[in-house]
Amino acid sequence: MKEGAGEEPPARVCASTKQAGEIQSRWAWVERAIWTERMLATLETGVKGGRWFSLMDKVYALRNLEAAWKKIRSRRGRGVDGQTAQAFEARQEEELTRLSEELREDTYKPKPVKRVYIPKPGSPEKRPLGIPAIRDRVVQLALQQVMAPIFEKKFMPNSYGFRPGRSGKDALRRVQALLNQGYTWVVDADIQKYFDTIPHDRLMKEVEMEIADGRVLELLQRYLNQGILDGMESWVPEEGTPQGAIISPLLANIYLHPVDVEMASSGHEMIRYADDVIVLCRTEAEAQSALTRLREQVEGRGLTLHPIKTRIVDATQRGGFDYLGYHFERGMRWPRDKSLKKLRDSIRDKTRRTNGNSLSTIIANVNLTLRGWFNYFKHSHRNTFPHVDSWVRMRLRSILRKRHGRRGRGRGNDHQRWPNAYFQTMGLFTTTEAHAALCQP
Repeated sequence: MKEGAGEEPPARVCASTKQAGEIQSRWAWVERAIWTERMLATLETGVKGGRWFSLMDKVYALRNLEAAWKKIRSRRGRGVDGQTAQAFEARQEEELTRLSEELREDTYKPKPVKRVYIPKPGSPEKRPLGIPAIRDRVVQLALQQVMAPIFEKKFMPNSYGFRPGRSGKDALRRVQALLNQGYTWVVDADIQKYFDTIPHDRLMKEVEMEIADGRVLELLQRYLNQGILDGMESWVPEEGTPQGAIISPLLANIYLHPVDVEMASSGHEMIRYADDVIVLCRTEAEAQSALTRLREQVEGRGLTLHPIKTRIVDATQRGGFDYLGYHFERGMRWPRDKSLKKLRDSIRDKTRRTNGNSLSTIIANVNLTLRGWFNYFKHSHRNTFPHVDSWVRMRLRSILRKRHGRRGRGRGNDHQRWPNAYFQTMGLFTTTEAHAALCQP
């Protein structure tokens, strides 16, 4: 009897099966209620004619709307029409069925958005934000779930904002890698009021390069022309994407994609997170050339670089530049001033001297903020953290001082009365210790 006789031969994996598995792995983030194995294969190989037809039925498919609702129902709040997420959830089957019918029959129209103004961290200015109806959020996400993979396939590696599997941390890693390689001349660019000034007609032409379904294009146009309620005033915007809309980040990336392509083909190391743009260069002359090329591309798309905020910086010298919350200077990085102010504002709100909670409760609440902040800024220079910890303990000592009938903030003998070790025993998260542990081999 031959060796191995009677044994089952090893199972062979069909090449097409293996390829299908690889495709699904690459596109694991897509909404599978829409993007079937067959559609993903078409996405990879290229759709016939180069543009996608017959997408509207994917948008209004009840499974797609249900998947969109599941993702947003945890976001509590009230829409512009007064309906809450809880009220929508109580009638979700009826609401989603009605939305599907309206989209299929072309009777769906988004309601105007209510404009509110939220503070800009570290700035006296306020950022406009639109509050849509709950049902409009569902449809926008359903539309985004259909459109995003089509454009994600062609987006450039240097674009990091609002893309699956990419984050601000990835952009920061790339910045640091280029600085380490000698790209220390930096074009620090600011696109003035980008989301508010995107031309509608040119944006739609970019979308039409990939999508030919007229009903999808019409739905998208309705969102661009969505009315705005600002106090007692109302109007229809002629440019810009809806602030706060689920679909806006995708549209913003679509419109700046040609700039990504052009800068890369010109040999420039540009990094973009939505509208936050920097170009890293080896020499000042290269930076000047990059700025000229970037300005041509931005202005050619009907946008404007801020005349004051856009500048060229030598990162090896004092002054440096800010990017995505960090400050980069002379081979080091630390939180920019606005990032520190945002942290202090948050901690200050949680450590008011009139706070009636127990100290352990206050510290537990403070720890939530400190841990989240440290997780993002843990790669800062080590000198950052002792100052943060000292300031936080001062706020806590001020609470204890008031509870002992004393005025003013924690100082002087308070350091002996409530030493650092006291707060450590209370469980206070210490960024200095967390950073030291991170740096251990």
